[in-house]
Amino acid sequence: MVQSLPALAPGDAPTLGASSMSLSLVQSRALLGLEASPVTVEVHLANGLPSFTLVGLADVEVKEARERVRSALQNAGLEFPHNKRITVNLAPADLPKDSGRFDLPIALGILAASGQIDAARLAGHEFAGELSLSGELRPVRGALAMSLALHRQHVATRLVLPPGSAEEAALVPDAQVYRARHLLDVVRQFLPASAGTTAEPDAGDGWARLSPTPLPEAATYADLADVKGQAGAKRALEIAAAGGHSLLLVGPPGAGKSMLAQRFAGLLPPMTVAEALESAAVASLGGRFSLDRWAQRPTGSPHHTASAVALVGGGSPPRPGEISLAHHGVLFLDELPEFPRAALEALREPLETGTITISRAARRSEFPARFQLISAMNPCPCGYLGSPLKACRCTPDQVLRYQGKLSGPLLDRIDLHVEVPALSANDLLNAPPGEGTQSIRSRCTEARARALARQGKSNQALQGREIDEHLALDPAAAKFLNTAAARLGWSARSIHRALKVARTIADLAGAQSTQVTHVAEAVQYRRALRTG
Repeated sequence: MVQSLPALAPGDAPTLGASSMSLSLVQSRALLGLEASPVTVEVHLANGLPSFTLVGLADVEVKEARERVRSALQNAGLEFPHNKRITVNLAPADLPKDSGRFDLPIALGILAASGQIDAARLAGHEFAGELSLSGELRPVRGALAMSLALHRQHVATRLVLPPGSAEEAALVPDAQVYRARHLLDVVRQFLPASAGTTAEPDAGDGWARLSPTPLPEAATYADLADVKGQAGAKRALEIAAAGGHSLLLVGPPGAGKSMLAQRFAGLLPPMTVAEALESAAVASLGGRFSLDRWAQRPTGSPHHTASAVALVGGGSPPRPGEISLAHHGVLFLDELPEFPRAALEALREPLETGTITISRAARRSEFPARFQLISAMNPCPCGYLGSPLKACRCTPDQVLRYQGKLSGPLLDRIDLHVEVPALSANDLLNAPPGEGTQSIRSRCTEARARALARQGKSNQALQGREIDEHLALDPAAAKFLNTAAARLGWSARSIHRALKVARTIADLAGAQSTQVTHVAEAVQYRRALRTG
């Protein structure tokens, strides 16, 4: 028969004894990018002048743990060894540590070293959590990244985390995650054997094991039927979603560019478990993850004043930028020419590789950045170049300077350039609702499935020989593209981009080979911006 756990109230805490250990080890994790490196929290109590020393390349936030831990132990009714020389080492010493995630393991290390809990029973557990002065546990950043790292490394351990963080970590399949609301909830699980053993507590208690959260049946997105007209732009969105292509929408103010972009994520196929976990792990690192958006493709919309570091990531320690937070989702850049030139040029490599490497003097971090770029811009500074509704007042020189803010190499990497014309009042008021997101998504999903069955990746990701191998280009289509590329002065990259778009159009049509009609439509989506 399992004995019940004795209540642990203030004043009832185990006291220091002669047999207490003076050294304890508690396991935790430090985050560096998406890597969750193991950290051993070593606590040593020694006789001497009372002090509390924290070493091991700890950031300012970690060093502040001394005061939080001291107050939390005292306010929870536990004994803080005031008469001891306390040394806490966060090993390895050369690994940077930040945030308050080490509060809980430091507190447990002090309790274990002073004999108030059983140090041997801490084995097989890893702890992370910030302590309030009352002993309540507060969530930490990157809990899902920790759990995902353990899963990938096939490390079998029990994660003990605060509310909010524990629910994140439990999204990983087969993860052993325990949620604790208060420091005392954790202490009760590791009392010395003399205090009695306990059964697994009920979910209503402060300590509970969480079961994995399955993927939802379907994520909810805004419906593309809300956008009236714009058949050409909707067709371009369908092609972009089917093949993973980037897209530039060009049109006057109020034409519907932002509405189209905000509804694009709904056209993408449902996320797999691996994609959902990767996307959520990056969001967790950035402190933006919410269970309400679990398995929903993210759409990032940074303001045009965002810096290059805000877009690609950086800082010390490195944090993910907007392109990584949009991993397996959409990055929408509105008013594209208004972004700083350095920020736009920083997008060139991630658009090709799907990753971003942030190198600093001490550390190097790599973040995933396989996003789909949807950008929007006006054709000129006033916005009405070519509009039948309002005359443009810009000079040709002003138009050239405005469009010249976008470099040729960046435009080369955007697969589809689409004009979004302004709608007249009659079209806007009387046009029937367009085709809904669900039916378009089903076609996009089928086209992606054809590409994956053929080549194991989306058409946009094809490189080098793979383009020649999987394109199945008809001779007539090759001749047509050769003539068009010569007349338009395309680079080799532009030709490859057009070929990949043509392959996606063929997949949407269910064709085995890429034909002239598919290439002709792809060529239309790479027209130069209008300058007059």
